Amino acid sequence: MRTTNQIRDELDQAIARRAELWHELAQGSNAETSAELAGLSKVIDELWGEFRTAEARKRFGSPELIHARARTEERLERDSRRVKQAA
Repeated sequence: MRTTNQIRDELDQAIARRAELWHELAQGSNAETSAELAGLSKVIDELWGEFRTAEARKRFGSPELIHARARTEERLERDSRRVKQAA
């Protein structure tokens, strides 16, 4: 998995290129430029998703560990309820 800095660098480049394409389209319509712009917008959306995922992983840990902690907490809650009901 790439670091957030690597993703952010690629994202910044893609956003700069998209701004260039918008400027080109402002000069006149071009099917090739429009197609590249549409593809680049999709890439930027994917990069933002990857960036958010990497940030969440960095902040909270891997999804596997999060699920394991949640299962442990659920098990502890169930055991706690059983003890209370038995008392």
